[in-house]
Amino acid sequence: MKMQVPLTELQARMNSLRARMEATSPDWEIIVIVSKINMYYFTGTMQDGMLLIPRHDEAILWVRRSYERAREESLFPRIQEMNSFRDAATHFSKLPKVVYLETEVMPLAFYQRLRKYFSFTDVKSVDADIAAVRAVKSPYELSRMERSGRIHQRVLEDLVPAILKEGMSEVELGTSLYSLMVKEGHQGIVRFSMFDTEMLVGQVGFGEGSIYPTYFNGPGGCYGMSPAVPLLGSRERRLKKGDLVFIDVGCGVEGYHTDKTMTYMFGQPLPSEVISVHQKCVTIQDSIAEMLKPGVTPAHIYNTIMNDLSPEFLENFMGFGRRKVKFLGHGIGLVIDESPVIAEGFYEPLQEGMTFALEPKKGIANVGMVGIENTFIVTPQGGRCITGGNPGLISVF
Repeated sequence: MKMQVPLTELQARMNSLRARMEATSPDWEIIVIVSKINMYYFTGTMQDGMLLIPRHDEAILWVRRSYERAREESLFPRIQEMNSFRDAATHFSKLPKVVYLETEVMPLAFYQRLRKYFSFTDVKSVDADIAAVRAVKSPYELSRMERSGRIHQRVLEDLVPAILKEGMSEVELGTSLYSLMVKEGHQGIVRFSMFDTEMLVGQVGFGEGSIYPTYFNGPGGCYGMSPAVPLLGSRERRLKKGDLVFIDVGCGVEGYHTDKTMTYMFGQPLPSEVISVHQKCVTIQDSIAEMLKPGVTPAHIYNTIMNDLSPEFLENFMGFGRRKVKFLGHGIGLVIDESPVIAEGFYEPLQEGMTFALEPKKGIANVGMVGIENTFIVTPQGGRCITGGNPGLISVF
């Protein structure tokens, strides 16, 4: 039996989007959704088609392929089959001139085909409104994330130490890690909203490999398998005594992700000064978590933390060398990198039920990336961690 998103859940999401649009864009007439992630969020199915949300009528999911599968796995009330956009366009007696689209993800060619049949004259973005609705998770969504968090905790805190073997390559660790996670219940794929970003497992690095430059917008790094596949790990770099092991991976259950980073000391302890820097990162994570309360703004959290750090510590904090990121954490849910972000510029107050991955990290030359990452839920008491409590630098001797 296919797992179905409850109808009450789908209705609540649609109602939230309509209410948001009335508040932010009171003259809106129609929304067109084509991305698989947003389609799933509002309808409970991912198909080749589009979701049309008229202001004064019921939303319709128009499906090219597969209509049969959509009807089987979705409880969305109105699903109709189409051969082309013309079928959907002729459903309307009068087409609106202004359409709200997912401008961050819609390809130009798709837009041009859509415009051929809908003949709209202006386009506005619905991305921020959908992101704001998706940012606050329901109990249904949180339950999926909590299940993902338990997998994350068991694999990275309990199981990984037993698979670390001297002489294994980063790629060998990555494939073993992937197998473990899937066996424990991981959905097998990690999704991002960032354009043209792909990842199967995550970033796996031994020692200096964890600070090697990469295009990925995160503090950590990795050698990758080749210039064509710059993520996962290296076939050549092999684990040796005294290495820092860095693992930053996503996990997911029924579409919903958690994000976690765990570090290990292999064969012998790292220098005391390295351990001290790592412990400082853990303290920063805990301080951020204490501030994850309704009403607090992400920008306030970011500035409070950053202004309290010394210039010495800020060197190579949240990256290494020229490659540094300007955030301390990010929203997470149906994709790893959701909004809002713990960074400057995010001034809307947090709400209960929002979820964040907090990841204070610092690169150290000739050692690698120390620090931590866990996923938290915003509550009135502060962030509640759902991915485990181990502070990292687990000894594997």
